Amino acid sequence: MLKFRKISILFFVMILIVALIGCRAAERPEDDQTPDQAEEGEQPPIPDEITRGEGEEPVLKVYIHETGEIREMSIEEYLIPVVAGEMTNDWPEEALAAQAILARTFVMEFITDKGGSKYEGAHVSTDIEEAQAWSEEEVNDLVTQAVETTRGQVMVYEGQYVKSWFHAHAGMQTATAQEGLGFEAEEPPYIQVIESPDSQEAPEDDANWTETFTKAEIIAAAQESGQEPGDFTAIEVAETGPSGRATQLQIGEATVAAPAFRIALDSTRMKSTKLESVQVEGDQVTMSGTGYGHGVGMSQWGAYQMAQDGSSAEDIVNHYFKDVQIMKLWE
Repeated sequence: MLKFRKISILFFVMILIVALIGCRAAERPEDDQTPDQAEEGEQPPIPDEITRGEGEEPVLKVYIHETGEIREMSIEEYLIPVVAGEMTNDWPEEALAAQAILARTFVMEFITDKGGSKYEGAHVSTDIEEAQAWSEEEVNDLVTQAVETTRGQVMVYEGQYVKSWFHAHAGMQTATAQEGLGFEAEEPPYIQVIESPDSQEAPEDDANWTETFTKAEIIAAAQESGQEPGDFTAIEVAETGPSGRATQLQIGEATVAAPAFRIALDSTRMKSTKLESVQVEGDQVTMSGTGYGHGVGMSQWGAYQMAQDGSSAEDIVNHYFKDVQIMKLWE
C-alpha cells in the first residue's frame, strides 16, 4: 500500500512538472517579442516633397541665402556645410556626429512641420534666421566623416521627428523648452533638465559672462513685447523655471518674458537667462550669468566634453534627449 502511494505521488509530481514547463515554453516567445517591438518603434514618413522612395536618400531644393540661387542637392550633401557652420570643425568626431544627427533631424522635422521654406520654390534655406547655419568654407574631412558615419540617422520619439534643439553652453544644467525658449505648446516629453558636463575648455565669457547695457536699450527691448516699463531703478527676476533660469523679468512697470526679452535685447550679449545678478546704476544696467544660449536640448560644449571622455554620438544624443530612438531612414 505504501509502495502504491509513493508511485502515485511520484506520478502526480511528474505531471505537474511537465505542465509547468509547457506553460513557460508557451509564454517565452511572447515575452521575447515585446522588447524587440518596443526597440523598433514606428518610423516617421519622409515628407512627400523630398522623397525618392522608401529607403532612398531624399533630395532638397536649398535656397542659398548668400547668392539668392536655389540649388538642388541630396540631404547628406546639404548637411555637411550645416555641421561645419554649427560646430567648430576640429572638435572630436563623435561630437560632430551627434551634431549631424541633430541637423538631419532638424531638416526632416522642419519640412514635415512647415512644408518648406519661406523662400518660394525651396524646401529649406541657408538663412540662419529660418533654419540652420551653413558654411562651405569650414568643411573639412572631420566634418564630412561625421556626416557619413551617421548617414540616414535621425532622432524619433513615438513615430515623430524630435525637435532637435541645441545651444552652445548649458551653464552646467539644461532647461525645459517652455523655460528656455518660451515654447508655448505642451512641453516635449523628451526634453529634460539634466546636468551638462560643459567643458572647462569653453571660453570663459561663455561659461560666465557679464555685459552692460544702457537703460534705453533695456526699454527698447521691453517695448518689443508691447510693454512700457517707464523709468526704472531695478530689474527683478519675477519667476524662474526648473533649472533656475529667469522666465519673467520685472522692469519698472513692465513684466516681460525673459526668453523673448533676451532675443530682443541681443542674445549674443545677454548670453542666457541663467542670471546671477542684475545691477542698475544710473543709466547703466549690468547683467551677469552663466552659459550661452537658450539651454534647451544638447549643449555643444557638453557634447565636446562627452566625446573627449569617450562617449559615442549615440551616448551624447541619449544623454540630452530622453527616451528617443535613433533610426536609420536610408542607406
